[in-house]
Amino acid sequence: MALKQHLAQRLEQRLSPQQIQLMKLLQVPTMELDQRIKQEIEENPALEEGLDILEEEDYSNEEDYADDVDDSTDFDLSEYMDDDSPDYKTQSNNHSKDDEEYYVPLSGEQSFQEKLIEQLHLLDLDDTQFSIADIIIGNLDESGYLNRSVFALVDDLAFSANIYVTEEQIEEVLALVQELDPAGVGARDLRECLLLQLKRKVDGDITRFTAKKILEDHFEEFIKKHYDKIQAKLEIEDNDLREAIDEILKLNPKPGGSMRESEKPMQQITPDFTVFEFEGKLELSINGRNAPDLKVSREYENMLRAYAEGAKKTKSDKEALSFVKQKLESAKWFIDAIKQRQHTLLVTMSAIMNYQRSFFLSGDEAALRPMILKDIAEMVDLDISTISRVANSKYVQTNYGIFSLKYFFSEAMSKDTGEEVSTREVKKILSEAIQSEEKKKPLTDDKLTEILQEKGYNIARRTVAKYREQLNIPVARLRKEL
Repeated sequence: MALKQHLAQRLEQRLSPQQIQLMKLLQVPTMELDQRIKQEIEENPALEEGLDILEEEDYSNEEDYADDVDDSTDFDLSEYMDDDSPDYKTQSNNHSKDDEEYYVPLSGEQSFQEKLIEQLHLLDLDDTQFSIADIIIGNLDESGYLNRSVFALVDDLAFSANIYVTEEQIEEVLALVQELDPAGVGARDLRECLLLQLKRKVDGDITRFTAKKILEDHFEEFIKKHYDKIQAKLEIEDNDLREAIDEILKLNPKPGGSMRESEKPMQQITPDFTVFEFEGKLELSINGRNAPDLKVSREYENMLRAYAEGAKKTKSDKEALSFVKQKLESAKWFIDAIKQRQHTLLVTMSAIMNYQRSFFLSGDEAALRPMILKDIAEMVDLDISTISRVANSKYVQTNYGIFSLKYFFSEAMSKDTGEEVSTREVKKILSEAIQSEEKKKPLTDDKLTEILQEKGYNIARRTVAKYREQLNIPVARLRKEL
Protein backbone atom coordinates (compact mmCIF):
# COMPACT_ATOMS: atom_id res chain seq x y z
CA MET A 1 0.00 0.00 0.00
CA ALA A 2 1.48 3.33 -1.08
CA LEU A 3 1.98 6.18 1.36
CA LYS A 4 -0.03 9.31 0.65
CA GLN A 5 -0.12 12.80 2.09
CA HIS A 6 -3.34 14.70 2.60
CA LEU A 7 -4.65 17.75 4.45
CA ALA A 8 -7.37 17.48 7.05
CA GLN A 9 -9.02 19.78 9.57
CA ARG A 10 -9.64 18.47 13.06
CA LEU A 11 -11.10 20.13 16.14
CA GLU A 12 -9.33 19.20 19.38
CA GLN A 13 -9.48 20.48 22.91
CA ARG A 14 -6.04 20.83 24.46
CA LEU A 15 -5.02 22.25 27.79
CA SER A 16 -2.43 24.99 27.63
CA PRO A 17 0.43 25.04 30.16
CA GLN A 18 -1.28 27.99 31.84
CA GLN A 19 -4.51 26.06 32.33
CA ILE A 20 -2.64 23.08 33.80
CA GLN A 21 -0.77 25.31 36.25
CA LEU A 22 -4.00 27.12 37.19
CA MET A 23 -5.73 23.81 38.01
CA LYS A 24 -2.81 22.81 40.21
CA LEU A 25 -2.90 26.18 41.99
CA LEU A 26 -6.62 25.85 42.53
CA GLN A 27 -6.47 22.61 44.48
CA VAL A 28 -3.57 23.38 46.84
CA PRO A 29 -4.46 24.56 50.37
CA THR A 30 -3.28 27.84 51.88
CA MET A 31 -0.10 26.53 53.49
CA GLU A 32 1.07 24.87 50.28
CA LEU A 33 0.23 28.02 48.31
CA ASP A 34 2.74 29.94 50.44
CA GLN A 35 5.45 27.49 49.46
CA ARG A 36 4.40 27.59 45.81
CA ILE A 37 4.63 31.39 45.71
CA LYS A 38 8.04 31.38 47.38
CA GLN A 39 9.25 28.81 44.87
CA GLU A 40 7.99 30.91 41.94
CA ILE A 41 9.68 34.04 43.33
CA GLU A 42 12.97 32.16 43.67
CA GLU A 43 12.76 30.81 40.13
CA ASN A 44 11.53 34.01 38.49
CA PRO A 45 13.46 37.20 39.34
CA ALA A 46 10.85 39.27 37.49
CA LEU A 47 8.27 38.43 40.19
CA GLU A 48 8.31 40.32 43.49
CA GLU A 49 6.21 40.60 46.63
CA GLY A 50 4.44 43.86 47.48
CA LEU A 51 1.90 46.24 45.99
CA ASP A 52 2.49 47.58 42.50
CA ILE A 53 2.99 51.23 43.55
CA LEU A 54 6.08 53.42 43.83
CA GLU A 55 7.51 54.82 47.04
CA GLU A 56 6.70 58.48 47.62
CA GLU A 57 10.26 59.48 48.55
CA ASP A 58 11.46 58.70 45.01
CA TYR A 59 9.52 61.68 43.62
CA SER A 60 9.73 65.40 44.18
CA ASN A 61 6.06 66.17 43.48
CA GLU A 62 2.75 64.49 42.89
CA GLU A 63 2.83 65.12 39.12
CA ASP A 64 5.99 63.06 38.71
CA TYR A 65 4.39 60.32 40.77
CA ALA A 66 1.25 60.33 38.65
CA ASP A 67 3.22 60.30 35.41
CA ASP A 68 5.23 57.28 36.44
CA VAL A 69 2.18 55.35 37.60
CA ASP A 70 0.55 56.05 34.27
CA ASP A 71 3.62 54.73 32.46
CA SER A 72 3.57 51.53 34.46
CA THR A 73 -0.12 51.12 33.87
CA ASP A 74 0.28 51.63 30.14
CA PHE A 75 3.15 49.15 29.97
CA ASP A 76 2.10 46.45 27.52
CA LEU A 77 4.36 43.47 27.15
CA SER A 78 2.97 42.63 23.72
CA GLU A 79 4.59 45.77 22.26
CA TYR A 80 7.99 44.25 22.95
CA MET A 81 7.21 40.76 21.72
CA ASP A 82 8.72 39.47 18.47
CA ASP A 83 7.36 36.63 16.45
CA ASP A 84 10.54 34.59 17.05
CA SER A 85 10.03 34.44 20.82
CA PRO A 86 7.62 31.88 22.33
CA ASP A 87 4.34 32.88 23.96
CA TYR A 88 4.90 31.15 27.27
CA LYS A 89 8.04 29.08 27.78
CA THR A 90 10.91 27.76 25.73
CA GLN A 91 11.11 24.55 27.74
CA SER A 92 8.66 21.70 27.23
CA ASN A 93 7.09 19.46 29.86
CA ASN A 94 6.68 15.87 28.74
CA HIS A 95 4.60 14.87 31.76
CA SER A 96 0.92 14.12 31.42
CA LYS A 97 -1.47 16.85 32.40
CA ASP A 98 -2.85 14.52 35.06
CA ASP A 99 0.54 14.01 36.70
CA GLU A 100 0.93 15.56 40.13
CA GLU A 101 4.18 16.62 41.74
CA TYR A 102 4.57 15.58 45.32
CA TYR A 103 7.37 16.74 47.57
CA VAL A 104 8.07 14.35 50.43
CA PRO A 105 9.98 16.02 53.27
CA LEU A 106 12.78 13.99 54.83
CA SER A 107 12.39 13.49 58.55
CA GLY A 108 15.39 13.83 60.83
CA GLU A 109 13.75 11.89 63.67
CA GLN A 110 14.87 8.43 64.71
CA SER A 111 12.86 5.57 63.34
CA PHE A 112 11.08 2.97 65.46
CA GLN A 113 13.76 0.37 64.71
CA GLU A 114 16.62 2.79 65.47
CA LYS A 115 15.25 3.47 68.93
CA LEU A 116 15.06 -0.25 69.63
CA ILE A 117 18.64 -0.75 68.37
CA GLU A 118 19.79 1.94 70.82
CA GLN A 119 18.28 -0.08 73.65
CA LEU A 120 20.10 -3.20 72.43
CA HIS A 121 23.46 -1.57 73.10
CA LEU A 122 22.51 -1.38 76.78
CA LEU A 123 22.19 -5.18 76.96
CA ASP A 124 25.08 -7.59 77.49
CA LEU A 125 24.93 -9.39 74.12
CA ASP A 126 27.65 -11.15 72.16
CA ASP A 127 28.08 -10.61 68.40
CA THR A 128 25.83 -13.51 67.42
CA GLN A 129 23.04 -12.47 69.78
CA PHE A 130 23.27 -8.88 68.57
CA SER A 131 22.97 -10.02 64.94
CA ILE A 132 19.92 -12.11 65.82
CA ALA A 133 18.31 -9.20 67.69
CA ASP A 134 19.10 -6.86 64.81
CA ILE A 135 17.34 -9.06 62.24
CA ILE A 136 14.36 -9.55 64.58
CA ILE A 137 13.95 -5.78 64.96
CA GLY A 138 14.35 -5.33 61.22
CA ASN A 139 11.40 -7.68 60.64
CA LEU A 140 8.99 -5.89 63.00
CA ASP A 141 6.02 -4.30 61.27
CA GLU A 142 4.74 -0.78 61.92
CA SER A 143 2.64 -2.00 64.88
CA GLY A 144 5.63 -3.66 66.55
CA TYR A 145 4.66 -7.26 65.72
CA LEU A 146 7.00 -9.97 64.43
CA ASN A 147 5.12 -11.48 61.51
CA ARG A 148 7.99 -13.72 60.38
CA SER A 149 8.41 -17.22 61.75
CA VAL A 150 11.43 -18.27 63.81
CA PHE A 151 12.25 -20.93 61.21
CA ALA A 152 12.38 -18.27 58.47
CA LEU A 153 14.69 -16.10 60.60
CA VAL A 154 17.13 -19.03 60.86
CA ASP A 155 17.31 -19.13 57.05
CA ASP A 156 17.65 -15.33 56.82
CA LEU A 157 20.68 -15.32 59.11
CA ALA A 158 22.28 -18.21 57.25
CA PHE A 159 21.87 -16.69 53.78
CA SER A 160 22.35 -12.98 54.50
CA ALA A 161 24.91 -12.94 57.35
CA ASN A 162 26.42 -16.43 57.10
CA ILE A 163 25.45 -17.03 60.74
CA TYR A 164 24.14 -20.48 61.64
CA VAL A 165 21.91 -20.59 64.71
CA THR A 166 19.13 -22.76 66.08
CA GLU A 167 15.51 -21.89 66.66
CA GLU A 168 16.14 -22.09 70.42
CA GLN A 169 18.80 -19.37 70.17
CA ILE A 170 16.41 -17.10 68.30
CA GLU A 171 13.68 -17.73 70.87
CA GLU A 172 16.09 -16.71 73.66
CA VAL A 173 17.05 -13.45 71.91
CA LEU A 174 13.39 -12.78 71.02
CA ALA A 175 12.56 -12.94 74.72
CA LEU A 176 15.20 -10.24 75.31
CA VAL A 177 13.77 -8.07 72.51
CA GLN A 178 10.31 -8.40 74.06
CA GLU A 179 11.68 -6.82 77.22
CA LEU A 180 12.51 -3.60 75.37
CA ASP A 181 10.30 -0.53 75.45
CA PRO A 182 7.53 -0.02 74.60
CA ALA A 183 5.99 -3.02 76.34
CA GLY A 184 4.51 -5.58 73.95
CA VAL A 185 6.99 -5.05 71.12
CA GLY A 186 8.20 -8.22 69.39
CA ALA A 187 4.93 -10.12 69.95
CA ARG A 188 3.75 -12.55 67.29
CA ASP A 189 0.03 -12.03 67.79
CA LEU A 190 -2.40 -9.85 69.73
CA ARG A 191 -2.71 -12.27 72.63
CA GLU A 192 1.05 -12.39 73.20
CA CYS A 193 1.26 -8.59 72.88
CA LEU A 194 -1.34 -8.01 75.60
CA LEU A 195 0.21 -10.66 77.85
CA LEU A 196 3.66 -9.08 77.55
CA GLN A 197 2.25 -5.77 78.73
CA LEU A 198 0.17 -7.32 81.49
CA LYS A 199 3.06 -9.38 82.88
CA ARG A 200 4.96 -6.17 83.57
CA LYS A 201 2.00 -4.97 85.62
CA VAL A 202 1.20 -8.11 87.63
CA ASP A 203 2.16 -7.30 91.21
CA GLY A 204 -0.17 -9.47 93.26
CA ASP A 205 -3.27 -7.49 92.35
CA ILE A 206 -6.24 -9.85 91.97
CA THR A 207 -7.79 -7.82 89.12
CA ARG A 208 -4.63 -8.03 86.99
CA PHE A 209 -4.25 -11.71 87.84
CA THR A 210 -7.82 -12.31 86.59
CA ALA A 211 -7.11 -10.33 83.44
CA LYS A 212 -3.99 -12.46 82.83
CA LYS A 213 -6.02 -15.68 83.23
CA ILE A 214 -8.62 -14.41 80.75
CA LEU A 215 -5.93 -13.75 78.12
CA GLU A 216 -4.13 -17.03 78.74
CA ASP A 217 -7.07 -19.44 78.95
CA HIS A 218 -10.15 -17.70 77.55
CA PHE A 219 -8.90 -15.41 74.77
CA GLU A 220 -11.38 -16.67 72.15
CA GLU A 221 -14.33 -16.03 74.45
CA PHE A 222 -12.89 -12.58 75.25
CA ILE A 223 -12.59 -11.38 71.64
CA LYS A 224 -16.08 -12.70 70.88
CA LYS A 225 -17.42 -11.02 74.05
CA HIS A 226 -18.90 -14.21 75.46
CA TYR A 227 -18.60 -12.82 78.96
CA ASP A 228 -21.11 -15.24 80.47
CA LYS A 229 -18.89 -18.21 79.53
CA ILE A 230 -15.79 -16.53 81.02
CA GLN A 231 -17.67 -15.74 84.21
CA ALA A 232 -18.91 -19.33 84.54
CA LYS A 233 -15.47 -20.90 83.99
CA LEU A 234 -13.58 -18.55 86.31
CA GLU A 235 -16.43 -18.47 88.85
CA ILE A 236 -16.23 -14.74 89.42
CA GLU A 237 -18.81 -12.02 90.04
CA ASP A 238 -19.98 -9.42 87.53
CA ASN A 239 -17.97 -6.66 89.18
CA ASP A 240 -14.74 -8.72 89.18
CA LEU A 241 -15.15 -9.53 85.49
CA ARG A 242 -15.88 -5.89 84.66
CA GLU A 243 -12.71 -4.70 86.43
CA ALA A 244 -10.58 -7.35 84.70
CA ILE A 245 -11.97 -6.39 81.27
CA ASP A 246 -11.28 -2.70 81.99
CA GLU A 247 -7.69 -3.59 82.85
CA ILE A 248 -7.26 -5.37 79.49
CA LEU A 249 -8.80 -2.47 77.59
CA LYS A 250 -6.13 -0.14 79.01
CA LEU A 251 -3.42 -2.09 77.16
CA ASN A 252 -2.03 -0.96 73.80
CA PRO A 253 -2.77 -3.38 70.92
CA LYS A 254 -0.22 -1.60 68.67
CA PRO A 255 2.85 -0.75 70.77
CA GLY A 256 4.93 0.18 67.73
CA GLY A 257 2.30 2.63 66.57
CA SER A 258 2.64 4.72 69.72
CA MET A 259 6.28 5.50 68.91
CA ARG A 260 5.51 6.14 65.26
CA GLU A 261 2.78 8.62 66.14
CA SER A 262 5.28 10.65 68.16
CA GLU A 263 7.55 10.81 65.11
CA LYS A 264 4.86 12.33 62.88
CA PRO A 265 4.84 16.12 62.62
CA MET A 266 1.74 17.84 63.91
CA GLN A 267 -0.43 19.14 61.10
CA GLN A 268 -1.90 22.54 61.77
CA ILE A 269 -5.08 23.40 59.91
CA THR A 270 -5.16 26.90 58.45
CA PRO A 271 -8.72 27.86 57.41
CA ASP A 272 -8.98 29.14 53.85
CA PHE A 273 -12.26 30.96 54.58
CA THR A 274 -14.11 32.47 57.52
CA VAL A 275 -17.89 32.58 57.70
CA PHE A 276 -19.32 34.36 60.73
CA GLU A 277 -22.87 35.22 61.63
CA PHE A 278 -23.52 38.81 62.71
CA GLU A 279 -27.06 40.01 63.49
CA GLY A 280 -28.60 37.31 61.33
CA LYS A 281 -26.32 37.98 58.36
CA LEU A 282 -23.45 35.82 57.14
CA GLU A 283 -20.12 37.44 56.36
CA LEU A 284 -17.62 35.62 54.15
CA SER A 285 -13.92 36.45 53.90
CA ILE A 286 -10.92 34.66 52.43
CA ASN A 287 -7.62 34.09 54.16
CA GLY A 288 -5.17 36.84 53.25
CA ARG A 289 -2.56 34.26 52.30
CA ASN A 290 -4.78 33.26 49.37
CA ALA A 291 -4.49 36.78 47.97
CA PRO A 292 -0.83 37.81 48.42
CA ASP A 293 0.47 41.10 47.05
CA LEU A 294 2.60 40.31 43.98
CA LYS A 295 3.98 42.61 41.31
CA VAL A 296 6.17 42.57 38.24
CA SER A 297 9.70 43.84 38.85
CA ARG A 298 10.19 47.41 37.58
CA GLU A 299 13.85 46.68 36.99
CA TYR A 300 12.92 43.99 34.50
CA GLU A 301 10.38 46.30 32.82
CA ASN A 302 13.04 48.96 32.38
CA MET A 303 15.51 46.31 31.24
CA LEU A 304 13.07 45.16 28.56
CA ARG A 305 12.57 48.73 27.33
CA ALA A 306 16.32 49.22 27.16
CA TYR A 307 16.92 46.02 25.22
CA ALA A 308 13.97 46.63 22.88
CA GLU A 309 14.91 50.22 22.08
CA GLY A 310 18.60 49.47 21.65
CA ALA A 311 20.24 47.79 18.71
CA LYS A 312 20.35 44.02 18.99
CA LYS A 313 23.61 43.38 17.21
CA THR A 314 24.98 40.31 18.87
CA LYS A 315 23.50 36.91 19.59
CA SER A 316 23.89 37.46 23.35
CA ASP A 317 21.75 40.63 23.12
CA LYS A 318 18.95 38.68 21.45
CA GLU A 319 19.19 35.91 24.04
CA ALA A 320 19.07 38.43 26.89
CA LEU A 321 15.99 40.09 25.37
CA SER A 322 14.28 36.71 24.97
CA PHE A 323 15.10 35.78 28.59
CA VAL A 324 13.67 39.03 29.97
CA LYS A 325 10.51 38.66 27.88
CA GLN A 326 9.94 35.12 29.11
CA LYS A 327 10.38 36.03 32.77
CA LEU A 328 8.08 39.05 32.49
CA GLU A 329 5.41 37.05 30.70
CA SER A 330 5.65 34.26 33.27
CA ALA A 331 5.41 36.77 36.15
CA LYS A 332 2.34 38.50 34.67
CA TRP A 333 0.64 35.16 34.09
CA PHE A 334 1.37 33.93 37.64
CA ILE A 335 -0.13 37.10 39.14
CA ASP A 336 -3.24 36.67 37.00
CA ALA A 337 -3.47 32.99 38.01
CA ILE A 338 -3.39 33.89 41.71
CA LYS A 339 -6.16 36.44 41.15
CA GLN A 340 -8.19 33.88 39.21
CA ARG A 341 -7.70 31.38 42.02
CA GLN A 342 -8.92 33.89 44.61
CA HIS A 343 -12.00 34.72 42.51
CA THR A 344 -12.89 31.05 41.96
CA LEU A 345 -12.49 30.25 45.67
CA LEU A 346 -14.69 33.16 46.73
CA VAL A 347 -17.43 32.41 44.19
CA THR A 348 -17.54 28.72 45.11
CA MET A 349 -17.51 29.29 48.87
CA SER A 350 -20.19 31.95 48.54
CA ALA A 351 -22.43 29.45 46.73
CA ILE A 352 -21.82 26.82 49.43
CA MET A 353 -22.56 29.38 52.16
CA ASN A 354 -25.85 30.40 50.55
CA TYR A 355 -26.85 26.79 49.90
CA GLN A 356 -26.14 25.72 53.48
CA ARG A 357 -27.29 28.98 55.07
CA SER A 358 -29.34 27.22 57.76
CA PHE A 359 -26.31 25.31 59.01
CA PHE A 360 -24.04 28.35 59.15
CA LEU A 361 -26.69 30.19 61.18
CA SER A 362 -27.50 27.36 63.62
CA GLY A 363 -24.56 24.97 63.57
CA ASP A 364 -27.02 22.05 63.66
CA GLU A 365 -25.85 19.13 61.54
CA ALA A 366 -29.46 18.19 60.90
CA ALA A 367 -29.87 21.55 59.11
CA LEU A 368 -27.49 20.49 56.33
CA ARG A 369 -29.23 20.22 52.98
CA PRO A 370 -28.39 17.45 50.51
CA MET A 371 -25.69 18.89 48.25
CA ILE A 372 -23.49 17.39 45.56
CA LEU A 373 -20.75 18.90 43.39
CA LYS A 374 -23.15 19.32 40.50
CA ASP A 375 -25.44 21.60 42.53
CA ILE A 376 -22.64 24.10 43.23
CA ALA A 377 -21.22 23.78 39.70
CA GLU A 378 -24.58 24.84 38.22
CA MET A 379 -24.87 27.79 40.63
CA VAL A 380 -21.46 29.27 39.77
CA ASP A 381 -21.39 28.07 36.14
CA LEU A 382 -18.15 26.13 36.54
CA ASP A 383 -17.14 22.58 35.76
CA ILE A 384 -17.68 19.86 38.39
CA SER A 385 -13.95 19.07 38.36
CA THR A 386 -13.22 22.70 39.26
CA ILE A 387 -15.58 22.54 42.25
CA SER A 388 -13.91 19.30 43.31
CA ARG A 389 -10.49 20.97 43.24
CA VAL A 390 -11.77 23.90 45.29
CA ALA A 391 -13.23 21.54 47.92
CA ASN A 392 -10.00 19.53 48.08
CA SER A 393 -8.06 20.15 51.35
CA LYS A 394 -9.85 23.44 52.03
CA TYR A 395 -11.30 24.46 55.40
CA VAL A 396 -13.70 27.11 56.62
CA GLN A 397 -13.85 28.62 60.10
CA THR A 398 -17.34 29.27 61.47
CA ASN A 399 -18.97 30.24 64.77
CA TYR A 400 -19.28 26.53 65.50
CA GLY A 401 -15.79 25.31 64.62
CA ILE A 402 -13.57 24.55 61.64
CA PHE A 403 -14.98 22.30 58.91
CA SER A 404 -13.63 20.79 55.73
CA LEU A 405 -15.50 21.90 52.61
CA LYS A 406 -16.15 18.24 51.83
CA TYR A 407 -18.16 18.09 55.06
CA PHE A 408 -20.97 20.08 53.42
CA PHE A 409 -21.41 17.66 50.51
CA SER A 410 -23.77 14.75 51.07
CA GLU A 411 -26.32 12.69 49.20
CA ALA A 412 -30.09 12.96 49.55
CA MET A 413 -32.61 10.57 51.09
CA SER A 414 -36.41 10.74 50.82
CA LYS A 415 -38.76 10.57 53.81
CA ASP A 416 -42.28 9.20 53.83
CA THR A 417 -43.55 12.73 53.26
CA GLY A 418 -41.48 13.08 50.08
CA GLU A 419 -39.10 15.55 51.73
CA GLU A 420 -35.46 15.14 50.83
CA VAL A 421 -32.96 15.22 53.69
CA SER A 422 -29.21 14.88 53.90
CA THR A 423 -27.71 11.51 54.72
CA ARG A 424 -25.79 13.32 57.48
CA GLU A 425 -29.08 13.81 59.30
CA VAL A 426 -29.70 10.05 59.12
CA LYS A 427 -26.18 9.31 60.37
CA LYS A 428 -26.66 11.70 63.27
CA ILE A 429 -29.87 9.95 64.35
CA LEU A 430 -28.14 6.59 63.92
CA SER A 431 -25.19 7.71 66.06
CA GLU A 432 -27.47 9.10 68.80
CA ALA A 433 -29.48 5.87 68.90
CA ILE A 434 -26.32 3.81 69.37
CA GLN A 435 -24.98 6.15 72.06
CA SER A 436 -28.19 5.85 74.08
CA GLU A 437 -28.58 2.08 73.65
CA GLU A 438 -28.37 -0.36 76.53
CA LYS A 439 -24.78 -1.60 76.44
CA LYS A 440 -25.66 -5.05 77.75
CA LYS A 441 -28.03 -5.52 74.81
CA PRO A 442 -26.81 -3.36 71.89
CA LEU A 443 -29.16 -2.55 69.04
CA THR A 444 -28.77 -4.75 65.98
CA ASP A 445 -28.88 -3.36 62.45
CA ASP A 446 -32.43 -4.67 62.07
CA LYS A 447 -33.54 -2.81 65.20
CA LEU A 448 -31.77 0.37 64.06
CA THR A 449 -33.58 0.09 60.72
CA GLU A 450 -36.93 -0.14 62.53
CA ILE A 451 -36.12 2.96 64.60
CA LEU A 452 -35.28 4.99 61.50
CA GLN A 453 -38.34 3.76 59.63
CA GLU A 454 -40.53 4.76 62.58
CA LYS A 455 -39.11 8.28 62.23
CA GLY A 456 -40.18 8.33 58.58
CA TYR A 457 -36.91 7.46 56.82
CA ASN A 458 -37.18 4.99 53.95
CA ILE A 459 -34.04 3.00 54.55
CA ALA A 460 -32.94 -0.61 54.13
CA ARG A 461 -30.93 -2.66 56.60
CA ARG A 462 -27.90 -2.87 54.29
CA THR A 463 -27.90 0.95 54.07
CA VAL A 464 -27.91 1.18 57.86
CA ALA A 465 -24.95 -1.20 57.94
CA LYS A 466 -23.11 0.94 55.40
CA TYR A 467 -23.72 4.16 57.37
CA ARG A 468 -22.66 2.43 60.60
CA GLU A 469 -19.39 1.36 59.01
CA GLN A 470 -18.81 4.89 57.69
CA LEU A 471 -19.20 6.12 61.28
CA ASN A 472 -16.60 3.54 62.39
CA ILE A 473 -19.14 1.88 64.71
CA PRO A 474 -18.71 -1.90 65.15
CA VAL A 475 -21.54 -4.45 64.97
CA ALA A 476 -23.82 -5.02 67.95
CA ARG A 477 -21.88 -8.04 69.23
CA LEU A 478 -18.67 -6.02 69.49
CA ARG A 479 -20.42 -3.09 71.20
CA LYS A 480 -21.57 -5.29 74.06
CA GLU A 481 -20.39 -4.20 77.51
CA LEU A 482 -20.91 -5.46 81.02
